[in-house]
Amino acid sequence: METNKWPLVRIVVPAFPRINIFTPLAPKTTALGPILVATVINKMWGIRVEVIDENNFRRGPRDKNYLPDHSILQKERPAVIVGFYCGLSSTIERVWNLAEFYHNQGAKTIAGGWHSHYLPEETLKHHIDVVVHGDAELVIRQLIARLLNEGKSLQNIPGISFIENGQIKNIPPAPQRLENRDIDNLPFPDFSLLRYAKIKIYPLDRIRGCSMNCEFCSVKGKPRWASPQHLFDLVSWLVDTRKARHFFIVDDRSEQDIEGATEFFRTVYKKYGNQLHFTVQIRLETARKTELLEIMKKAGVGVVCIGYESPIDEDLKEMGKGYSAAKMLEWTKILRKYFWVHGMFIVGYPIEGGSKIGPKETLVRFREFFRKARLDTVQVMLPIPLIGTNLRQRLEDEGKIFPLSLVPWRKYDGTNPCFRPDKMTMEEFQNTPLMLMGSFYNYWSFFRIGLRIIVFPIDYFIRGWKSWYHGWYRDVIRSAGHILIKRWHKLEQ
Repeated sequence: METNKWPLVRIVVPAFPRINIFTPLAPKTTALGPILVATVINKMWGIRVEVIDENNFRRGPRDKNYLPDHSILQKERPAVIVGFYCGLSSTIERVWNLAEFYHNQGAKTIAGGWHSHYLPEETLKHHIDVVVHGDAELVIRQLIARLLNEGKSLQNIPGISFIENGQIKNIPPAPQRLENRDIDNLPFPDFSLLRYAKIKIYPLDRIRGCSMNCEFCSVKGKPRWASPQHLFDLVSWLVDTRKARHFFIVDDRSEQDIEGATEFFRTVYKKYGNQLHFTVQIRLETARKTELLEIMKKAGVGVVCIGYESPIDEDLKEMGKGYSAAKMLEWTKILRKYFWVHGMFIVGYPIEGGSKIGPKETLVRFREFFRKARLDTVQVMLPIPLIGTNLRQRLEDEGKIFPLSLVPWRKYDGTNPCFRPDKMTMEEFQNTPLMLMGSFYNYWSFFRIGLRIIVFPIDYFIRGWKSWYHGWYRDVIRSAGHILIKRWHKLEQ
């Protein structure tokens, strides 16, 4: 047991409930929000803080289910306050289990993230003492100080929910206090606070909020952003202090501030050339911004993740995407000249009034699009009626969402049907994503790897090293994807 008398705050990122498309990436990175909150807490005198990411947990104590053993963690370093990241509905049941354990240990518990934000009453009924709404950096130090001071009221802390005298209290945020408008003044995230983990890909953000209004997305609010210089200074600091080389800019749309994004990557290129490696999320029509694409490539952006959602025009109209499948192909052709393109899709989207497209035609349209677009990698998921989205509200009004007794939160991971589909049986709905990814990540990739090695001398002479390596590496990734899909199939059986 540690002898340090300063009280310890532990922040927990809960484990995914099962194998999913993010499983291979999780052990290389972490969620950025908990690190930012922990960094702010760490500025408080007399407080210790640590982050436990259950999806990136190495050499730490584990229980019989091979999950982090919190009883040992608590015995070795007793936490008096435990915060939980509740950004994913699929992990909320794990949060409830851990909250019960820590509550029984006498610790105070805090929850923050989209799920707890939209369902504070549900959250508080599962051994959570306080729910924080909005950007927690704004109130976390005040909240920690109050929780450590027994008997001190939480009444005047803006933007929280808690139980007092058996009643749920919702304290509305003061004006401008739900969203941080001064991101430039946030401290750099301190990844050294993450215990039992190894970071290879560093998550960064510059933009919060989104100007789009996609029906299926819970990210709301007018976008606000830090200056390009702030993000560049953070990158430089991570390079100098942690020898960081790989970064994932987690902004939902890195191109929302075109001028700022261009300036940031131009500054990176001037100092580092293409020695750093970036993965970014952008909207597909960024293909029209040639100046931005050019400087992104020069600065080391290798992978762009794009929410295609669907190659079916009827789906795109319902989602409010604002473009057609034909435009998607046109823009994809441009982006492939610059980057490795990872496409993110939703299959079986519920059309208001009912879809006219059956499962066979859906498979044909998706596969035809994959063939024409020549994407490097894809992920295909079922629609998730997330809390706080217009999609969930519409499906609830239509009486299509399955009750939690039938489909609990842990199944809200994009691999399980959460509502009654149109024009598909439940079996077809469940299996379609795996069928599409199974046809994309197929066993022929193994043969292509060998063939590429055999023809390497000729291919190298004709097309050059980069073209050969891109094709070879794509087949390696697809082979790994094929193995993951096979494991996934076994779990579904």
